[in-house]
Amino acid sequence: MQERRTALRRRTLKGARIVVNNGYSTFDCIVRNLSETGALLKLASTLGIPDNFDLVFDDGRRFACTVMRRSSEELGVAFSDNA
Repeated sequence: MQERRTALRRRTLKGARIVVNNGYSTFDCIVRNLSETGALLKLASTLGIPDNFDLVFDDGRRFACTVMRRSSEELGVAFSDNA
């Protein structure tokens, strides 16, 4: 399998929230790996998560995200510049 990531991801275990609908809906998740350009998110279920959303870390950092890979319990996301 060919590696397509532009930045090295490091393993992590951080709490975060997926924020959609202008903050009216949130989904708790765990960030399993992280780089300057994206992350792997673990959730109970990805059902109902749109392809674009904001990711807010427990420490207050916020990133606009685009889903690049999806399974039933994980999302691979790329960070956008418009958060």
